[in-house]
Amino acid sequence: MSYFSDVERDLVVAARTELAHGVVALDLVAHNGRDLPAWEPGSHVDLIFSDARTPAAERVERQYSLCGDAADRSTWRVAVLREDEGRGGSVRVHDEVQVGKRLRVRGPRNHFSCEIVPGKTHRFVAGGIGITPILGMVRAAAHAGVDWTLDYAGRSLSTMAFVDELRALDAGQGRVRLYPADAGARLDVAGVVDAAGEGDLVYACGPARLIAALEEGFADAGRTEALRVERFEAIEYGEPVWPDPFEVELALSGDVVTVQPGQSVLEAIEEQSPATMVLSSCRRGTCGTCEVPVLEGQIEHRDSVLTPLEREQSASMMVCVSRAACARIVIDA
Repeated sequence: MSYFSDVERDLVVAARTELAHGVVALDLVAHNGRDLPAWEPGSHVDLIFSDARTPAAERVERQYSLCGDAADRSTWRVAVLREDEGRGGSVRVHDEVQVGKRLRVRGPRNHFSCEIVPGKTHRFVAGGIGITPILGMVRAAAHAGVDWTLDYAGRSLSTMAFVDELRALDAGQGRVRLYPADAGARLDVAGVVDAAGEGDLVYACGPARLIAALEEGFADAGRTEALRVERFEAIEYGEPVWPDPFEVELALSGDVVTVQPGQSVLEAIEEQSPATMVLSSCRRGTCGTCEVPVLEGQIEHRDSVLTPLEREQSASMMVCVSRAACARIVIDA
């Protein structure tokens, strides 16, 4: 994680573009014309709509993938799907954010990094607005000259963003396969799994049902390590494995807080050790903002960010949702 992942800055909306039906892109620049921090495909930023005085639990912050040209340090681009039944962030972007408006932005942060490896085939899968982090990966693979494919599903071509750019990157090679549902096209998950050869790298982002199907398919094939995913929706978990209260020692301050059933580690810290600064945003385990190092103890990971290997290593946890699987843990906070 870079230093810049925790920095907040005011950026100006330099352009607003309707990419597809219900999808708008915002081009964000520094008000003084300076270059912005570098980023890599898979990165996202937090758009902060609340005043700094708003209590942490009530702040409105939303995460959006950077989908512009990573080589252009002058501009960050995000694309936002309007979700009228969502939590309100996308509606605010569509209804209130116009050219010239200043937005508070935190980041970039990357929990979905893409490694472009010469000699390997890179397979990308996107569903709906899940194309936003995938676009930069496709662009990087195309510019590097490696083998790649993209399977991209959506409700209709009119709602699928970046189709023209993706076709241009494909250059008529047939590597981009589109599946608009209204045309009767359906992405064959089993076919994606079968087509991925030994050593291929697979990156996917999209609705929960698509990600779950891919994970099941690659697990059944004994190739879980080939798949890397990003979720926009939190994973649903059952009851915690440790149902009782537990203690969390904050190594930097020496404070010890007690986490009650039904309370998150983050909430306990905010309530019992208010001087301890732990950044947070989504509070659903999807953005990675509240990640803290784990020094001692067993963790029940309930986030939607860490990979299976990272969960096994338990070097860090998302304190907004993950919990202790024992009576006491120690975190570096």
